[in-house]
Amino acid sequence: MISFQDALTLVLSHARPLETTSVPLEGCYGHCLAEPVAARMDLPRFDNSAMDGFGVKLADVAGAVEEAPVRLRLAAVVRAGDEAGEELASGTAVKILTGAPVPAGVEAVVMREYCREEDGQVSISRPAKPGENIRRRGEEFREGDLALRTGLRLNPAGVGLLATLGCTEVPVHRKPKVAVITTGSELVAPGGKLRPGQIYDSNSYILAAALRAMGIDDCRLASAEDTPEAIRAEIAGALEWADAVITVGGVSVGDYDFVKEAAQSLDIEAHCWKVAIKPGKPFFFGTRGARLVCGLPGNPVSALLTFYKLVRPALQRLMGAEEVELPALTATLTAPLKKKAGRLEFVRGIASPRDGKLVVTLTTGQDSHMLGGFAQANCLILFPADAESRAAGEEIVIELLDWD
Repeated sequence: MISFQDALTLVLSHARPLETTSVPLEGCYGHCLAEPVAARMDLPRFDNSAMDGFGVKLADVAGAVEEAPVRLRLAAVVRAGDEAGEELASGTAVKILTGAPVPAGVEAVVMREYCREEDGQVSISRPAKPGENIRRRGEEFREGDLALRTGLRLNPAGVGLLATLGCTEVPVHRKPKVAVITTGSELVAPGGKLRPGQIYDSNSYILAAALRAMGIDDCRLASAEDTPEAIRAEIAGALEWADAVITVGGVSVGDYDFVKEAAQSLDIEAHCWKVAIKPGKPFFFGTRGARLVCGLPGNPVSALLTFYKLVRPALQRLMGAEEVELPALTATLTAPLKKKAGRLEFVRGIASPRDGKLVVTLTTGQDSHMLGGFAQANCLILFPADAESRAAGEEIVIELLDWD
C-alpha cells in the first residue's frame, strides 16, 4: 500500500499530453493550449476612454470647483468606432464615449457626472489628474508579449482574450477518449425491474457526469458481469480505442474481483493497487503503452472520490493541463473528527463564511456507500494519515470541490 501523494505522482508520471490539434475559436472552451499565444498587437490598440466623459487639457480645468465650474467650448464628439479626430486645442473639450479613441492633446477624461453640456459648451466642476480615465495603448500587452501560456485551460476570459487578439483557430491538445466499465452482476440500469439482491447502477452515471463536467464528451459506457471472461472482453475492447479505461468494482480481494486478473492477461503493466486513503483504498492503476487503465472501487463514494483525486488529474494532464492539483485552504471545524491512524481520509464537508472566517461542517452520511453527503458537499476535509482526532474549533486543511 502506498501513500496518496506517491500514488498521484505515479499516475501523473504516466499521463502525457495527447497530440496537438487545432480547433475553431468558438469550440476552444475547456481545452488546454498546446502552444503559447503571443499578443498580435498592442492591447489596448490605441489610447481610449475608460468611461463616458469629456477630454480636456489639465491646465484648462485646474481651478474648476463645483461653485465655480470652468466653461469650455465643445470641439467634437468621438464615439466608439470613430477615428480620434483632430488634436485638442487649449480652451476646448471633446465629448468622448466609453471605448472611443482619445484624440491627441487630451490629457485626461473627466467623468460626465462632473460636467454639464449646454449650447455647444461644457461646464466642468472639478480638476483632473494626468491620464485620468484613459486606457493607454499597450498597457496590458505589447505586440509580441506572452498573452496565454502553454497548458492553460481556456475559461471564458481566455476565450475572450483570444477573440480580442483576433485568433480564429486555437492550438490545443486533443481531449481523451474514455471508456467506463462498471462490473457487477447485481447492477440494473435505473428504471429496470429489481430482483431481490439487485441494485440500480449509479456509478456509470456518476462518472459520465464527472467526465462531462471536465469537457470530455467522447465517453462510452459499458457493463460486465462478475466473470473473468466478461471483464476481460470489455477491457480488451476498450483498449482498442480509448486513451483511458476506467473500471468500477472488482479491484479488491473478493472471490469475484477479477479486474487485476484481466489486466494481467491483457499485458497491462500494473503500477499500484492499494492506496492509503479512505474511502478508496482498493485503487488499481496500470498502463499498456500510452493507454491508462484505472480500476476504481465499487462503492459509489469511493469510486467518485478516487476518480476525483487520482483519475481526474491524469485526464487533465492528457488534455495538456500543467496545473492539476487544487489549492488548499484552512477552515475551522465545527465538530470533532476521529479515525484510526494510517490512512489519509477525505471527509465530505460544507465550507461557509461565519463571523469573518471560513468554517467547515461535516455532511451527514460519511460511509463509502452514502452519496447523500457527497451530493451536498462543497469541499473535502483532509484528515491527515497520522492523525487520530481533531477537536471542534481547530483549523484544518480543506479543498474546495471543483468538478469542471
